[in-house]
Amino acid sequence: MALYGVLLLAGLAAPFVVYPVLMMKLLCFALFACAFNLLIGYTGLLSFGHAAFLGGAGYITGYVIQSLGATPEIGILLGTAFAALVGLVMGWLAIRRTGIYFTMITLALAQMLFFVWLQAPFTGGEDGLQGVPRGKLFGLLSLQDDVHLYYLVFAIFVFGFWLVRRVIHSPFGQVLQAIKENEPRAVSLGYDVNRFKLLAFVLSAALSGLAGSTKVLVMGFETLTDAQWTMSGTVVLMTLVGGMGTLLGPVVGAFVIMILENKMGEIGSGLASVTGIEWFNQLGESVTIVTGFIFVICVMAFRRGIVGEILVRLPKGKSSTG
Repeated sequence: MALYGVLLLAGLAAPFVVYPVLMMKLLCFALFACAFNLLIGYTGLLSFGHAAFLGGAGYITGYVIQSLGATPEIGILLGTAFAALVGLVMGWLAIRRTGIYFTMITLALAQMLFFVWLQAPFTGGEDGLQGVPRGKLFGLLSLQDDVHLYYLVFAIFVFGFWLVRRVIHSPFGQVLQAIKENEPRAVSLGYDVNRFKLLAFVLSAALSGLAGSTKVLVMGFETLTDAQWTMSGTVVLMTLVGGMGTLLGPVVGAFVIMILENKMGEIGSGLASVTGIEWFNQLGESVTIVTGFIFVICVMAFRRGIVGEILVRLPKGKSSTG
């Protein structure tokens, strides 16, 4: 708990030390990775369609705020609800199969939704949804100020992280882990494993949608990048690099991968020089080669991920934060 306290204080002070928009984007992807980890790390289900929830929620949130004049909180709620609904349908269809068949079904359904966003008139097609206003929270607090918006995003991340932790340590979470470890055994004990899988899938989808809804508010736009299958691959990479089946692993993995990719150029040359990754700015699209190389190293040398390996090396009794 002391570690969580330190991290909470660091998060509160972060916008005064690091560029707030960068931190907000990192927190959105960290929440996305935590949501995905709930499914793969604690339930044993590998979904390759989570981009559908991140991108779909972003489009819905952006549309209702920009075109319907909804307030930010309403937009976020509607985007999250949409992701949960899609997760319910997708999960209901996918949990009928296991293993690679489950994974391929989620991928196929996500790609179907990707083409919906590509063709729908309100999404802007390949140009994306541009110029989404931040508005005022509850009609009172202006979110145009990056610091104000940062604390909203940070609060959402803390809530999402707390919810994942609460679920994992609940009787429901114990059943999910039992399903992951030995599904036939869970069935023999009388548990309706399909129902538990579906609930976990919907919860993971909703949290992914919450991350997507928050992200479009931060960036002011939504594009097909968030809905592509490559985004589903990216969140897998984040989770595995950080440490699958650990609480802090996905957060660490999301920060590492997003900083290395630096796709949007949020990291200024000064910060890049300090962190020793300035040369990444010149790699362009080739940065995926470097992140792929890092992934290979992690899989071969740190199979438990960054946080997983640290927890293994800690004395017993000090690894409860994992």
